Amino acid sequence: MSISQIARNIKESPTLRLNEKAAILREKGEPVIHLGGGEPKSKTPIDAIIATAGHLNTGEIRYAPADGIPALKKAIISYTEQNYGRLVTPQNVMASGGAKQALMVALHAILNPQEEVIFPSPYWVSYPEMIKLLGAIPVPALPEDGTFRPTIQDIEQRVGPYTKAVIINSPNNPSGVTYSEQFIADIVAFCEKRDIYLIMDDIYNRLVFDGKKPLNCYDYAKDFSENSKLIVINGVSKQYAMTGFRIGWAVASKRLIQVMTNIQGHQTSGPSVLLQKAAVGALNGVQSCVESLRITLQNNRDVMMAQLKTFDGVKVTKPDGTFYCFADFSAYEKDSNKLSQTLIDKVLVLTVPGAECGWEGFLRLSYCGSIKEITEGIERIKWALDPNSPNELYIGDRKLVRNWS
Repeated sequence: MSISQIARNIKESPTLRLNEKAAILREKGEPVIHLGGGEPKSKTPIDAIIATAGHLNTGEIRYAPADGIPALKKAIISYTEQNYGRLVTPQNVMASGGAKQALMVALHAILNPQEEVIFPSPYWVSYPEMIKLLGAIPVPALPEDGTFRPTIQDIEQRVGPYTKAVIINSPNNPSGVTYSEQFIADIVAFCEKRDIYLIMDDIYNRLVFDGKKPLNCYDYAKDFSENSKLIVINGVSKQYAMTGFRIGWAVASKRLIQVMTNIQGHQTSGPSVLLQKAAVGALNGVQSCVESLRITLQNNRDVMMAQLKTFDGVKVTKPDGTFYCFADFSAYEKDSNKLSQTLIDKVLVLTVPGAECGWEGFLRLSYCGSIKEITEGIERIKWALDPNSPNELYIGDRKLVRNWS
């Protein structure tokens, strides 16, 4: 079989692989605990369900415009004004089949082969592969101070003649930290000065904890002309727990949105009109569901932090948002892929290896499940790794005994 050079260099999505692994194990009746997922357990907002059912009952489920139905674009405009204080036009907005597609189409619109995209490390597992899909070069920027929070100097020193864009994801997947206000101000000003595209992946923007407020990139932008290279990506998957609806969007200059719309029109056409109606319902409906999810996640985070502190060898930075923490398990095993596989094999707990996010020895752990899943999952991990844990462990009806001697 002959496949392209690009295809040969693209790795499988580790998070989607874990989701499939969890589904297979559950189908077999195994009591698996998935601490690697990025899928809130909240129910779909009732306003989204009502909007979907109402349109479904019309029987008129047709093609949608390549850039999204007018009702959804209007809802996104309202969302942008309410949450960013920025009034945009329908020509500044494109709806997509998820924030991932919006980001991918944006990269298609701006990148040439061998051009470079910089993003802070640790990073979402898909950034490098999405960039490589276009024959471009991913350039992770590891903070020099060893923390999860970059400075403008960390980005500046990686900028070269082929740098085309910077991607910023704050709150960050996988670490859960929010970047400083100073960093956001600096990166916006730097990209404007250097004429570099700045892609703000704001998918977790409203899921922040401890009284923190979401940072707004528009507060620091000066160029709002058609020459602006600021792109804001968002969607309904995380904040509304609507992962299966696959609706996201991009807000950018009119000229760039037109180019992106042309690309999307040939790739997939517009997203499902039925799912767009659901997104309209969520965006225009009662917003208490977002706050309810945020509070639940903050509580779940606190439970996971307390559980991880019982380990002698685990180091973890308290997340400021999202539903992930990025814990250092290198005291037990420096090979994160090996460690992740060990936890699946020994105790049926799924985690994301830190190597997939650019940091070896770490595991990404998700706290978007139930309290029971968090506490039992961490208890299983402790049993598998920590010699100070009890010798006996129950997984379902099975009693496991191990001897550390």
